[in-house]
Amino acid sequence: MIINGPNLNLLGKREPTIYGSQSFEEYFDILKEKYPDVNISYYQSNVEGELINVIQETGFISDGIILNAGAYTHTSLAIADAIRAIKCPVVEVHISNTHKREEIRHHSYLTPACFGCILGFGLDSYRLALEALIQINKQHQDNEC
Repeated sequence: MIINGPNLNLLGKREPTIYGSQSFEEYFDILKEKYPDVNISYYQSNVEGELINVIQETGFISDGIILNAGAYTHTSLAIADAIRAIKCPVVEVHISNTHKREEIRHHSYLTPACFGCILGFGLDSYRLALEALIQINKQHQDNEC
């Protein structure tokens, strides 16, 4: 499951020098084509509570969550608590390198609750996170055998 937070519905239009000129929907189609054997779902909301609801709904039935919580990364203890409450691994993703941006973006409330964090590789950060989750799940399956 890929979950995107506030303003990420404007990718392709919003600050293209930071976020690029491709919409997430276009990139999502590319991901699905590249990984036809992986069932990838996508959800976006500008509302914190809705993001928490989806994390809780999918966190017990999904093999993993790729989460770009946008600006909520730097403000939301509630999202961090939701991540801690679920069973599947969560990989935090950011399109830009948040450490090269405004100081408020240097701190993430989510990182300590997540399995890992990938940032600064543009939309390709999502592919890297997906590959990480595929590896995590493969290792988990190998350990069960």
